[in-house]
Amino acid sequence: MSRQKNGDRITGWVILDKPLGISSNAAIMQVRRLLNANRVGHAGTLDPMATGVLPIALGEATKLISYLVADQKTYRFTVKFGEARSTDDAEGEVIASSPLRPSRADLLQLLPQFRGLILQRPPIFSAIQQGGVRAYDAARQGKPLDLPPRQVQIDRLEIIEFDDSNREFAILEMDCGPGTFVRSLARDLGDKLGSFAYVAKLHRSRVGKITDSIAISLDKLAELRHSNGAINSVLPLLTLLDDIPALPVTAAEARLIGLGQAIAFSLPPYRIEVSSTSLESQG
Repeated sequence: MSRQKNGDRITGWVILDKPLGISSNAAIMQVRRLLNANRVGHAGTLDPMATGVLPIALGEATKLISYLVADQKTYRFTVKFGEARSTDDAEGEVIASSPLRPSRADLLQLLPQFRGLILQRPPIFSAIQQGGVRAYDAARQGKPLDLPPRQVQIDRLEIIEFDDSNREFAILEMDCGPGTFVRSLARDLGDKLGSFAYVAKLHRSRVGKITDSIAISLDKLAELRHSNGAINSVLPLLTLLDDIPALPVTAAEARLIGLGQAIAFSLPPYRIEVSSTSLESQG
């Protein structure tokens, strides 16, 4: 998603550590204001209750958002057992409860069913559109959409911590493909265990090769702005694209491509090489 306003023509990426309590759209508007950028967008929405890596595209980088959206992502999240919430996270109302609590063994036995290519029903409170209507708008009006299950890919799902004292909480970590809902995963785990569950805490630690180790906070960006250093937080356009095959072309061939015409080539594509220091400049 991208927004264009008046401002400076800045091209590149800001890897934001999105704070708790604001939407992804609100976050990119703050970045736009702090950098006075004329065009911004983000790759991969995070709910207001989620924190972590939110790649923000500036200027011409907004045209490349789809590449990042398709990348694998890593999430670390806390599942709370014993309750179902209307939004499948801590912001929703309690709609069901159970005194049952799973054991670590129960969870370990179940997790393999949620790895690989699986079917997942999106939360009724989501940005998915059906018939031009957003699911969360319909849900708020008391007319939730009947969202069909979707195929998603989960490559890794494991227990990081488990509360053995009361078995109410588990911290899990997951590597997954695009379109995967952590809230749906928590909900479905709870249903399978007969205990109900929702996401109590969520952090995205990775998008593609970008990790939270290089992410910058809004507070830090504001601090840099006061010292005229905020622009230094913008990574070059190609920084996030060094794993995408590239083909060298002549100026004439570039003009043909720009006109939507095909060109013939015999050389194999090569990969863009970007110095690793460009990814470490935010540390």
